[in-house]
Amino acid sequence: MKIIGEKINGTLKLVRKAVEEKDEAFIQDLAKQQADAGAYWLDVNAGTLPEHEPDDLVWLVRTVQEVVDLPLCLDSANVEALKAAVKAVKKTPLINSISGESGRLEGVLPLVKDHDCEVIALAMDGNGIPADVESRLAVVKSLIAETRNAGISDDRIYIDPLVTALATGIQSGQVAFKTMEATRLEFPDVHFTMGLSNISFGLPERKVVNKTFLALAIAAGLDAPILDPLDRDLMEILLTSEMVLGNDNYCLNYIKAFREGKIGNKTDSK
Repeated sequence: MKIIGEKINGTLKLVRKAVEEKDEAFIQDLAKQQADAGAYWLDVNAGTLPEHEPDDLVWLVRTVQEVVDLPLCLDSANVEALKAAVKAVKKTPLINSISGESGRLEGVLPLVKDHDCEVIALAMDGNGIPADVESRLAVVKSLIAETRNAGISDDRIYIDPLVTALATGIQSGQVAFKTMEATRLEFPDVHFTMGLSNISFGLPERKVVNKTFLALAIAAGLDAPILDPLDRDLMEILLTSEMVLGNDNYCLNYIKAFREGKIGNKTDSK
């Protein structure tokens, strides 16, 4: 399980303020907290205006790398920002993302190839997110054909089946899970990623929905969730699900997290 820490994202009000004011201490504290909590990658998303984003994303990369030694997930819809940021990283990054949208693949795929990056591939095209499994799988097949043609091996691809809100489509979770299942049958070496929070949009007690969805998604094959590693409840679900599914040999990760006080009541591990 490789966690993508989601908290350094300019769509969040305090992060945007920190990027605009170049508040290194705020960003670096978020980076260190997520690294200590078990993130494998740190997502960095400046979320600023297109003309400022290349410089802002490079600033984020350099600021984060001063205090942590983790690889980064470069997260932007701006190809120029990605081009600038990939030159500033110390470790080969994960790039978020390619899709079937016009221009997106052509802009990002050469960058992925030239820098030997791993990449997130979204199951969507110019018409948006397909409603059914078959259409999402068709997009995935098209994307994998392109990555293979570029010489990128399947095990460097992270498919995002794109979960939508249950409040507007009660089969949303099932479509995401079945897209993963169908993709795995066709392409057994790919990985799966997704953000969790869309599933609960518009519902009360969203955290309860997100936790349940995370457990089921892990059982369906999710191995690189985009989440907040500082959310103790989510991390408990993640570690426990991995253990119950037989993906934690001798329960070592679970026991280690317990002993470090990262799961259970904070007084239990003493």
